[in-house]
Amino acid sequence: MTAALYARVSTADQTCDNQLLELRQYCAARGWHIRREFVDAGVSGSKDRRPALDELITHARRRRFDVVVCWRLDRLGRNLRHLVTLLDELQSLGVSFVSLGEGIDLGTPAGRLQLHILAALAEFERSRIQERVRAGLARVRAAGKRLGRPVEPVPVDRLQAVAGLSIRQAAKALGISKSTAQRWRATGASVQRH
Repeated sequence: MTAALYARVSTADQTCDNQLLELRQYCAARGWHIRREFVDAGVSGSKDRRPALDELITHARRRRFDVVVCWRLDRLGRNLRHLVTLLDELQSLGVSFVSLGEGIDLGTPAGRLQLHILAALAEFERSRIQERVRAGLARVRAAGKRLGRPVEPVPVDRLQAVAGLSIRQAAKALGISKSTAQRWRATGASVQRH
């Protein structure tokens, strides 16, 4: 059998090396030939579109491998709808799926049942995290605190000093963005520096 490995980390400062090492060892133990490794580094699992995952799907449609092997289910995705759709597409193409962390092998009925249960739990946890973040933001707003970067007004004399400069030069001199400088020029209002 030929295998495609999929690995993902959410931030650029993380590495997929440990995932790939275990995936390679698993394939070697099963006697599977690794056709290709697809790696999304610094990409959230909540995104349906990811460069390496999109490429993996394209290769699956061309039947370039027999099985996709992933380290854990949450590496493939955290959205139940997306996971189910993706795995259904792989199955319809005749491509199997294995997740090492959960011991899921979609080649078996028990593996398919386990996948649906675990995917639902992953989506539930993501929803809980979003709920906690929203509650925290609401608490901060209710306390009357401003969210975002602090606002510092730019003194009028500094604004007048850059009146003859280009937008780019004025923005650089004031330490503000070009869009803020353009807004100041368009409205003639004072600028708030973020």
